[in-house]
Amino acid sequence: MPLSSLSRRALLGAGAFGLAMPQAVPGALAQSAGGERVLRYGISMADVPLTTGQPDRGAGAYQFTGYTLYDPLVAWEMDVAERPGKLVPGLATSWEADPADRTKWVFKLRPGVTFHDGSAFDADAVIWNFEKVLNPQAPHFDNRQSAQVRPRLPSVASWRKLDAMTVEVTTKAVDSIFPYQMLWFLISSPAQYEKLGRSWERFANEPSGTGPFRMGRLVPRASVELLKNPGYWNPARMAKADRIILVCAPEAVTRSNALLTGQVDLIETPAPDVVARLRQGGSRIVENVTPHVWNYHLSLLEGSPWRDLRLRKAMNLAINRDEVVQLMNGLAKPAAGMVDPSSPWFGNPSFQIKYDPEEARRLVQAAGFSTRNPLRTKFLIATGGSGQMLSLPINEYCQAAFREIGVEIEFQAVELEVLYTCWRQGAAGELARGGITANNVAYVTSDPLYALVRFFHSNQIAPTGVNWSHYRDAEMDRLIDTALRTFDMEEVDRLMAKVHEKAVDEALLVYVVHDTNPHALGRNVRGYTQAQHWFQDLTTLA
Repeated sequence: MPLSSLSRRALLGAGAFGLAMPQAVPGALAQSAGGERVLRYGISMADVPLTTGQPDRGAGAYQFTGYTLYDPLVAWEMDVAERPGKLVPGLATSWEADPADRTKWVFKLRPGVTFHDGSAFDADAVIWNFEKVLNPQAPHFDNRQSAQVRPRLPSVASWRKLDAMTVEVTTKAVDSIFPYQMLWFLISSPAQYEKLGRSWERFANEPSGTGPFRMGRLVPRASVELLKNPGYWNPARMAKADRIILVCAPEAVTRSNALLTGQVDLIETPAPDVVARLRQGGSRIVENVTPHVWNYHLSLLEGSPWRDLRLRKAMNLAINRDEVVQLMNGLAKPAAGMVDPSSPWFGNPSFQIKYDPEEARRLVQAAGFSTRNPLRTKFLIATGGSGQMLSLPINEYCQAAFREIGVEIEFQAVELEVLYTCWRQGAAGELARGGITANNVAYVTSDPLYALVRFFHSNQIAPTGVNWSHYRDAEMDRLIDTALRTFDMEEVDRLMAKVHEKAVDEALLVYVVHDTNPHALGRNVRGYTQAQHWFQDLTTLA
């Protein structure tokens, strides 16, 4: 099917970015001079993500300055591509809810692990890290790190040391899927913080974790070096490359041209219209099933037009998702909800997410608007960044599609971290004032918490969590609460499918496409395992 004029205009917009790489970028291919294996990786970040232990710039940043420099207690299996990964031991060798009190989770810690600075990992370090991000009264509390991870740990009520290598975490209520939250909680070194004069600013330049890489040279808004940690505690996850240089290149065309001209060895999210040239030049395009949805999260506050179900459904029916996939040159998949229909949490929604512009116009007219009398409102979107795919071209495509049904959207484009701040503040927050009625943060949907709970339970209304829209529904709360109280995972899946059905039937978001997280690997990249997740493991790069 040929692209419409709408998608052609959006596709042309994809090539309108600057082509110059940052001046600080080293311009050479992967090399093994003197036996050292070096790879240069063009990433879609405008700046190097926070290096102190809890990365900013979204879930995609965890592969760059998260799981490289640091480790979580509970880890995700990232070295398989053929199936979804699962929870695996990290710095905790085991975890279990106390049968006598299911709110108490006991974590047995891994012995013999040391931080990059040589200090020992133990229960005191874990407690110190909880205090760092969840206790504002702690002397080492860091608001910047806390802002990133606090919404990812909504169940944590308290924590305590049981012995030198055992920690107990108490949840606010029984939560059978709590271990998934611990994927986001990374452990940095208390000793290094003390050594550097209790300064997080200094720590950012000399970080210390337990991860498979140490940090080398950091050039803000340009690049950062990751150096192989030869003393890493997990031999199975030892880095294959000696040095990886992460190069900030937020525009897709910039990244793609950098690979074509040999300035970098691999990139994430190549420009779709450059994919053929990349392949002709010997690059491999690698992608995989990715639990991630590109969407619009709609405000349901009093006064928002999206309180009208007819308008929410119309927005979902206005978009030809096959054309968006074509715009991405096949590097995406149409969305039918928060999760893919293959997910155990998809269920059987009665409202079908599809392209039906006639029905969309009818619904808009029933709500009192038309192309001659359009609904006018404003959306907050990102200029680009990891997970946002081709942010501006896709948004421009959707904007034109909405216009054709009688909805005029004005975009306020901001840097990605500003968008995340608005997301955490919620629809009633300061950054959403001035007529903003939706945001365009793309979401990880890798587990029930991340796919559903955090968006649709009333106790997750921002700024407590990231229920940005301020959605409240007693039946939705009941379904989620029941799921969290059961430790039968098949029953959890059944209940979460009901949650998803309800979210789709009520058109709570505008679901556009699922990302496939494409990467382009130059000829000099020998190997890379791309997991079915937004988390990726740079130790597999060779």
